[in-house]
Amino acid sequence: MKTYKYIARDLSGIKKQGIWQANSSNDVLTYLREQACIPVSVEEMTGQLDDSAERTHKKHQGGRRKRVKSADLATFCWQFSTMIEGGIGITTALEIIAEDTENAYLGQVLQKIADRINKGDTLLGGFSQFPKVFNRLARAVVMAGEAGGDLAAAMRRLAEYYENRDKLAKKVKSATAYPIFILGFIVLILVVIMTFIIPRFRSIFDQIGGRLPGFTRAFMAFYDILRHNIIYFLGLILLLVISAVLAFTKTRKGHRFFSIIHLRLPLLGKIFSQAFISIFCRTMATLLSAGVSVLEVFDILSEMTHNDIIKDAVVKTKNHIIEGQSVSASMAVSGFFPNMVIKMTQVGEESGSIPNVLDKTADYYERKVEATIATVMTLIEPIMIVSIGAIVLVIVLALYLPIFSMSDIAK
Repeated sequence: MKTYKYIARDLSGIKKQGIWQANSSNDVLTYLREQACIPVSVEEMTGQLDDSAERTHKKHQGGRRKRVKSADLATFCWQFSTMIEGGIGITTALEIIAEDTENAYLGQVLQKIADRINKGDTLLGGFSQFPKVFNRLARAVVMAGEAGGDLAAAMRRLAEYYENRDKLAKKVKSATAYPIFILGFIVLILVVIMTFIIPRFRSIFDQIGGRLPGFTRAFMAFYDILRHNIIYFLGLILLLVISAVLAFTKTRKGHRFFSIIHLRLPLLGKIFSQAFISIFCRTMATLLSAGVSVLEVFDILSEMTHNDIIKDAVVKTKNHIIEGQSVSASMAVSGFFPNMVIKMTQVGEESGSIPNVLDKTADYYERKVEATIATVMTLIEPIMIVSIGAIVLVIVLALYLPIFSMSDIAK
């Protein structure tokens, strides 16, 4: 059992805080909801830090950044939907959340939105003033919720969307972080060997004298070239990379080329494709269930990616829908979407439950992303181990061949 410190508010807005023992933070959230309380924050107690000092530190840290993560937005949407469902006014709910949120920038944004609403603006109008925090998807869901008279349900749906997107983003980051870490480890090993080990062997070889084996001479020649020109090599590589990126990303052909490479990367390309399909299905389900029109859904989806291949597929699908084709048939014509997504969309169209079907499809592709990441990790580990072993073997052979040769002569 772990000990958690929680802050919550009851349905009348009164602040409550305390300590609760549970197996996970989710158990604490469940407990608070059973007590008809709105969770504000739940933190595991790992030390005896002064609460006020810790809170001040977090607020100070939050004030430095003007970034709002999906997790912050998910928490806001859960709190907001719970409060307005409990009968708390929109401006009061926004002010309460603005006061309690750990992200200081989000708190400032929510307070400004509350001020605008007090002056007669709508929630959608307030959100529209901060497009970097509340993107077009969030604004479309809020607009549909306000028009349909069920803003709480719309915000709850938006909270679920942000939670799922945050989980998926963390999974994809974990898949890309591991290879980068291993690559950095290899570079660190090479730097240590070339800085401390090879120079010692060089001095030993100079003291002994004699003719070194050909493999060792070639290795030492390569080492000398690299040692004396490392700065120029790094500068040249950096210049080439920057030039290539600028040349390709500033042109349509170049951007398209990088988009293709992004989706065809060994091992990782499959993860990126599956992750987008999951986000596509989840986003479409969220918007359609909120009452957003199909054409506007595809407009929003086309803005959610910078990959030209994916964007072209979404735009092509929308154009075929405008021409009168069904959503599933239009997706099939685009040539990008997997057959399963097309079939599931067709089932949803025929049964009249596209959002539910797409939600299940998104869950399926999230599980596929997890499985693919596990496979990638399984493959990367032996590849990296073999790579490190090969590098070390070459260095050891080059350095110890002269010693073996001298042993043979002595015998």
